[in-house]
Amino acid sequence: MPETSTCSMVKKQIRVLGIDDAHFDKFKDKETLIIGAFFRGGEFIDGIVSTRVMVDGSDSTKKITEMVKNSKFYPQIRAIMLDGIAVGGLNIVDIQRLNKATKIPVIVVMRKYPHISEMENALAKISQKTKVSLLRKAGSIHKAGSIFIQVSGTDLENAKQIIRITCTHSLIPEPIRAAHLIAGGIIFGESRGKA
Repeated sequence: MPETSTCSMVKKQIRVLGIDDAHFDKFKDKETLIIGAFFRGGEFIDGIVSTRVMVDGSDSTKKITEMVKNSKFYPQIRAIMLDGIAVGGLNIVDIQRLNKATKIPVIVVMRKYPHISEMENALAKISQKTKVSLLRKAGSIHKAGSIFIQVSGTDLENAKQIIRITCTHSLIPEPIRAAHLIAGGIIFGESRGKA
């Protein structure tokens, strides 16, 4: 079983699972697809996993944990990367709980510095105090190259090394970029948008 990492040297072929959600219609869809792309470093894709979560629900942590732990790749995964802290709209991932349940470090990747106060205000308006606390619980946001990250289960320097190793073809780590492209291809028949 994987163990929470705090080492200072990261192998170039570190096994990373990048997770992104698929496009959904917030007015029609009750669920959305979640794709996980399993990578060796930032070069080789070795497999895909998937699950579904409720749009604006509260099941993302549980469903992603199950997806990871039920995967044949689980014993090899050394880091989980999420494309943002929420999937399926406002279905916020509890990154500490995901880390604790899987015993794998979790790195949230964001292209731009998030407006947490705006998210908190939106959640407060729809009486989602639990989700507001999850946003706050996720911890500090740090700059890592051209992106921003939040981390659970490892130190910041280790997380930055993993980011450097996996950002091989764009500013976004390759496991997340691949998950995004695959999710788009499944939903639309071809990938769309910026990955």
